[in-house]
Amino acid sequence: MRHFRLAFCALLALSLGGCQAIVLSPPGSIAADQRDLLVQSTGLMLLIIVPVMALTIFFAWRYRESNKAATYQPDWDHSTQLELVIWGAPLLIIICLGALTWMGTHLLDPYRPLNRNAPNEAAAASSAPPLEIEVVALDWKWLFIYPQYGIATVNEMAAPVDRPITFRITASSVMNSFYIPALAGQIYAMPGMETRLHAVMNQAGTYQGFSANYSGAGFSGMHFAFRSLDAAGFDGWVNNVRNGSETLDRMRYLELEKPSENVPVVTFGKVDPALYEAILNLCAQPGKMCRNQMTAIDAKGGLGLAGINNLLPLQYDKYARRGTAFGPMPTAVASICDKPSDGLKGDAEASPPATAPAAPLPSTQLRGAGLDRTADPAGHLNLLDIFAPVPAPDKRPSNS
Repeated sequence: MRHFRLAFCALLALSLGGCQAIVLSPPGSIAADQRDLLVQSTGLMLLIIVPVMALTIFFAWRYRESNKAATYQPDWDHSTQLELVIWGAPLLIIICLGALTWMGTHLLDPYRPLNRNAPNEAAAASSAPPLEIEVVALDWKWLFIYPQYGIATVNEMAAPVDRPITFRITASSVMNSFYIPALAGQIYAMPGMETRLHAVMNQAGTYQGFSANYSGAGFSGMHFAFRSLDAAGFDGWVNNVRNGSETLDRMRYLELEKPSENVPVVTFGKVDPALYEAILNLCAQPGKMCRNQMTAIDAKGGLGLAGINNLLPLQYDKYARRGTAFGPMPTAVASICDKPSDGLKGDAEASPPATAPAAPLPSTQLRGAGLDRTADPAGHLNLLDIFAPVPAPDKRPSNS
């Protein structure tokens, strides 16, 4: 039996030897600094924890019932020297731990731009500008947009070694958590909000990224590959993506946004340059008013009770406004610059030719708050609803 236990322990040790403790040995500069902060903080805490655990065992053994040689002092109640040790040592540890944590959290602020390409190495003035990547957490996959190159990918990301990366992160549906252990710590992705992360990878290789926040049925499949490449390898990767035939416009994005699980890698050779801002402002649906337009209206005083029917569809529920809770037709407050007749048509289909004169807005589209929407076949409410003339009630006394 003893030999069986030894063999089992040896087998277990061999199996664990194949694991990579990437969190404790990350190749990314920011992740390495976070590792150092974790190790240093743990070491400071162990200065108290280890002696306490050791003394617990010592006193239990020293004052066991069978040890008649142990000194018994029932009247002892105070020692100034002992009190100084008991309170002074933890206080010093807390002061050191607080200073270390304060400095570390400010230096490792994810919104703080990097001033280095590698550990202990300042960023060269002639080096390439930071790589910008726009990250969108979808159900249940990751969308990466490269605005500097006009490309996008799903469930695969690449970056050159020793080049700082600037992430802009948001979500389409529920809150997620963007995490590449080899690169930097996790940061949340939330709909209608943007978080940022600055990081740099200092070693070539392929690393795993995933969602660290449960987000539904397909959560377990929200994994992606992060490829850290040299400059030539990254340029080749970009060219391969550019050669793809697919274009990521708003209509294609709305298809991609639908929940799906275990999605393979997809590449887009062209991307609508305004797509990320539309996703961030919750108006990827063509013709819908964007959040920043809504906030501009709110800053001017809002719409009040008279505009309640215009405001109801503004709540963040993309499934409801696309034809469930408000009836069979899609419902959304139209963009400020869009015509009500644009509906859900694509930009190319909705926009008239450049040479064609702008058609006057039909008077049937000017509706007061609370009236039916039958005048607009697309079911959209237009900003003109706000300014539509509503006849004042006749307050003259009646003859009856």
